[in-house]
Amino acid sequence: MLNIIGKIPRNVTVAVSGGADSMAVLDFLKNSHEVTVAYYHHGTEHGEEALDLVRKYCTLHELPHIIGKISRERKKEESQEEYWRNCRKDFFNNTLSGTVVTAHHLQDQIEWWIFTSLHGKPRLIPYSNQNVIRPFITTPKQVLRKWCIRKEIPFIDDPSNVDRKYMRSIIRNDILPHSLLVNPGLEKTVIKLIERTKDVHSRHNF
Repeated sequence: MLNIIGKIPRNVTVAVSGGADSMAVLDFLKNSHEVTVAYYHHGTEHGEEALDLVRKYCTLHELPHIIGKISRERKKEESQEEYWRNCRKDFFNNTLSGTVVTAHHLQDQIEWWIFTSLHGKPRLIPYSNQNVIRPFITTPKQVLRKWCIRKEIPFIDDPSNVDRKYMRSIIRNDILPHSLLVNPGLEKTVIKLIERTKDVHSRHNF
């Protein structure tokens, strides 16, 4: 079941990576909204494969799409993950107009909370900032993946998700599973925190 919080405007740009999460969100919205697809190429080999998948999907469903690419060098103080994240933010905020919908989900939220806690300042990913909204932030990741499998929506898995040279991969594959064993109610707690910090005008289940 997809959980949606807040209201999604009629005309939106959907940020798509080619992964199961964003492809499920795109498939869900494309028949009920006026959708433009935005893909950001990080300059990796995987990125080229994902771009090809997204382009083919957009062509098949006659969806307009915008492609962003790395346009600056990495700063000394930036990790690889920070570099990619900051470049994506610049693309969303400076290139895309109107409302941008991302496919951030519940596990993304918990991972970010753990990451920021490890750095001494626990924070949540906001429901919205500037022109970006995250209406699926309380939807479990496995629900989005099952949506794609059930509806035969193509997607590609990012190999960096299991590469432990990245902190988010360590959190996702090692720390988070153990945290859920210690505290099985962690997901419900985080959902309550999200709803407490966001003035949710509506919530829908699909």
